[in-house]
Amino acid sequence: MAKLKLSKGELKRQRDALSQYQRYLPTLQLKKQQLQIEILSQQNILREKETLLEQKRAAIAPWLGLLADKKINNYARIAPERMIATSRNIAGVDLPLFERLEFAPAEYDLFLAPLWVDTAIAELRTLVALEEELKVIEKGITILRQELRITTQRVNLFEKVKIPAAEEAIRMIKIYLGDQMANAVGRSKIAKRKIEVLELAGAAV
Repeated sequence: MAKLKLSKGELKRQRDALSQYQRYLPTLQLKKQQLQIEILSQQNILREKETLLEQKRAAIAPWLGLLADKKINNYARIAPERMIATSRNIAGVDLPLFERLEFAPAEYDLFLAPLWVDTAIAELRTLVALEEELKVIEKGITILRQELRITTQRVNLFEKVKIPAAEEAIRMIKIYLGDQMANAVGRSKIAKRKIEVLELAGAAV
């Protein structure tokens, strides 16, 4: 750590730094609060989606054995061709948002395929989409937690290190400058007395 300069110039620099820290800290604290709120919100959404996923899995269970048949499985085309996702900004963080999955058209003969195939395909695609959405939500929570960790570190740095250090530096410089001023006044008074003594001595002669 560099030695503190006990000067008026350093006093101004420390005061400017303190003012900047005190202006920036509330912004960081607000960001930290927003991130905490968003993490809780995303965790709630995650739990809701997980519950829905379990319900879907239970509903689809009767078809799973039937879809194991290769011929019937070919109807479904469950693997998505691509995922559509966007993002939104939360406290300066780009959070991924799941939109939808796009699937290739299911091709089968309406007269030959079992009656339940349409429903099974729709439900299975919903299941796959939910699984992908959960992955996106979990990724978003990971991003938010990482940003919260960094922001919390910065808040602690300002609250516990930067601001106290600047305040202590200002206090020390003010004490030093005050002592210097008092010494200067003392020396000035001594010099004035000496002058007065010399003038009186000269007048007496």
